[in-house]
Amino acid sequence: MTPVSVESQNLANSKLTVVGAGSVGTSIAYASLIRGSARQIALYDIDTKKVEAEVHDLSHGTQFTPTSVVTGGSDISVVKDSSVIIITAGARQKPGQTRLDLAGVNAGIMTKLVPDLLEQAPNAVLVLVTNPCDVLTVVAHQVSGLPVNRVLSTGTLLDTSRLRWAIAQRAGVALSNVHAAMFGEHGDTEFPIWSSASIAQIPIRDWTDAGGVRVFTEEVLAQIAHDTVHAAYSIIEGKGATNYAIGLAGARLVEAILGDQRKIWPLSSVLTDYRGVSGVALSVPSLVGPSGIRRTFEFPMDAHEIGLLNKSAAAIRSTLAAIGY
Repeated sequence: MTPVSVESQNLANSKLTVVGAGSVGTSIAYASLIRGSARQIALYDIDTKKVEAEVHDLSHGTQFTPTSVVTGGSDISVVKDSSVIIITAGARQKPGQTRLDLAGVNAGIMTKLVPDLLEQAPNAVLVLVTNPCDVLTVVAHQVSGLPVNRVLSTGTLLDTSRLRWAIAQRAGVALSNVHAAMFGEHGDTEFPIWSSASIAQIPIRDWTDAGGVRVFTEEVLAQIAHDTVHAAYSIIEGKGATNYAIGLAGARLVEAILGDQRKIWPLSSVLTDYRGVSGVALSVPSLVGPSGIRRTFEFPMDAHEIGLLNKSAAAIRSTLAAIGY
């Protein structure tokens, strides 16, 4: 008999549950379905009519997808025995509502939701997508009682993809040649690591065009960083939500976890003495596997970037204190 690989075993018995049947949750479910990210996909939402309609719509396409089992509903039992739970449920920011107000509302939702989810799937890895995701990762970790490694957020995974896309567009190269990352908060204080960013092993500040002119001046780098941080705002203004890219990012993260693919990505989890930062969740290079985050790496940073990391930590710490965590 041919031995079955660990990756095959994980995927063969895997179940992904997406909590929240809004635009982000359904995009993650759809991307996971067409990529075959898990053997079974479940969608859970308290809106019975909406979630049942979404499940039917997804199910009707399974003739054409690697994944053939799609379930879901408004009964929390649909979460049972999940390997990974991605949480997208939560309140949307209302006109005039501050991000701090939103954090308080969604923290209250997580306090009730997370224990209920784990009652159904006690061995699941929790992945937070609901914003503010770094704050809610800390909340979910506290209320779950799980080890730090099993509670994480997509953090700046999508922001890093946005950054690399912008660099590739400017340089005129394939995106796979770009090595750069966004760290810190998934929000206004996130920042790129320019000190070690490169294109095909050439430091980004040394990259030149065909005429030998340096492409990535400090002004260009500052503009790319600004555009990356504010990308979601312009998309939301134009179409109301960002959903396709985070759907793909979420599906790809599920594959890396379940398939034990040993990927290292900027993901958010509660840190302990990471360059002096403890007790808050920020995105740093993280190796993922079936148990969640295997380890984090202290990426080379210059003094300015370390200062930005501490600024991000202070922002998260301030919000947590304001909402009582």
